[in-house]
Amino acid sequence: MKIKRFCLRYYPPGIIIEYEKGEQLRTKSIDLLELSTETDPDELVTEIVESEPLIIEHWADLLKEMIICLQQKKTQQNHHKFCFVKVINFLLPLTNVAFNKSGSKFITGSYDRTCRVWDTASGTCLLTLESHQSVVYAIAFNNPFGDKIATSSFDKTCKLWCAETGKCFHTFRGHTAEIICLAFNPQSTLVATGSMDTTAKLWDVESGEEVATLSAHKEEILCLCFNTVGSQLITGSFDHAMAIWDVPSGSLVHTLRGHLGEISNVQFNWDCSLIVSASMDHTCKLWEASSGKCVATLEGHKEELLDACFDLTGHLVATASADCTAQVFSAVTHEHVLTLKGHEGEISKVCFNPQSTRLLTASSDRTARLWDIKTGECVQILSGHTDEIFSCAFNYEGDTIITGSKDNTCRIWY
Repeated sequence: MKIKRFCLRYYPPGIIIEYEKGEQLRTKSIDLLELSTETDPDELVTEIVESEPLIIEHWADLLKEMIICLQQKKTQQNHHKFCFVKVINFLLPLTNVAFNKSGSKFITGSYDRTCRVWDTASGTCLLTLESHQSVVYAIAFNNPFGDKIATSSFDKTCKLWCAETGKCFHTFRGHTAEIICLAFNPQSTLVATGSMDTTAKLWDVESGEEVATLSAHKEEILCLCFNTVGSQLITGSFDHAMAIWDVPSGSLVHTLRGHLGEISNVQFNWDCSLIVSASMDHTCKLWEASSGKCVATLEGHKEELLDACFDLTGHLVATASADCTAQVFSAVTHEHVLTLKGHEGEISKVCFNPQSTRLLTASSDRTARLWDIKTGECVQILSGHTDEIFSCAFNYEGDTIITGSKDNTCRIWY
């Protein structure tokens, strides 16, 4: 085995090794989720050399330089005030917005049956992806590559597009009801779709063929997510349960039961060890991915939970609720960390910035808010929308935000 090059990954911190095995080029990730500015680089280098067979002492100096670079990146906390840059108007309501990895482009889904590709810097429409026969609901770039886009529709199909030319590569047919969630696997070889027909399906990106139908739920599937290595998929349903699937075989691994209401969101943490679930039963739960065991129930909200997510290191969990608050918990100790109060309407979306220093919330009170994770202080209110904000997202660097609203607009913030 011969190392070809090292690549830095800033969020979450890590080092990617590209190496040759036989005639194949492969990659391996060294996750440094516990890295801080106080970490001793020499001690960490020694630990990596001892534990990673690919890295020999010859690489120690370069390894130290990369670790110091990652530490310096962590000190460059992005705490600037976001400024409203541009509003994009639509004739019919939006459904979702999503960035490519760099944040140079974003996509929108709409009731007008199209997905549009936008240049973030100028707000110019680059492509209009059209041929769906009904609402375009779930949308995604195949990040980190960003060269393909998947769209799903109430017309029961999912389509795969070229992000550069707008060419439709494939139309995935097989669901018998609306498709309301989708995701690419990290390798960009599969697309997963979840439908109101109670099934999820896996589709081959190259051939366009159906790979597997995942049947275990009794009611519609509301959310799904691959783990970060692409070996497992989790689905959450209106039937109050979740299912963990083995992706290579398409077989059911675990059924997670314990919630008393429908599942609004599910997500793996970065190292694939934990799953977070948000439910209409007012609770959030943490599950051990390997066993399917519930390891914690995170309580405190008075109304339904509409969203939940991990930060990129997997140390924190944030929840969004119809009780107009967001909460932050430790994913390690399961202790309550913060309650974020200030919104005057339900919070439907919550997400951390890549640095895990800010939390972004979107609310029916027509505002999005930025919160300081250390103090719980609201540091900025993003106002201007005239109706409920249902979607919000950071780009990879955390210096650009998009908000999508029921006022038929999305707004770009720098």
